[in-house]
Amino acid sequence: MNNNNHPQQATDRVIRESECRQLTGICRTTRYLMEKDGLFPARRKLGGRAVGWLLSEVTAWQKSCNRVSK
Repeated sequence: MNNNNHPQQATDRVIRESECRQLTGICRTTRYLMEKDGLFPARRKLGGRAVGWLLSEVTAWQKSCNRVSK
């Protein structure tokens, strides 16, 4: 029996290119350049030519951008 009082963490999910573009409003080339400069979360290789980003990292990046712009 698990008596932890901590809420269960939601499983982080991988988002693909189209969802990342939708969430950020930034095109692929710009995101890749920002990633290269350390200004955007790194892609994760999913196999073959497929890549994705962790939703939690993209969300944290968005929150950090909001703090800077205020």
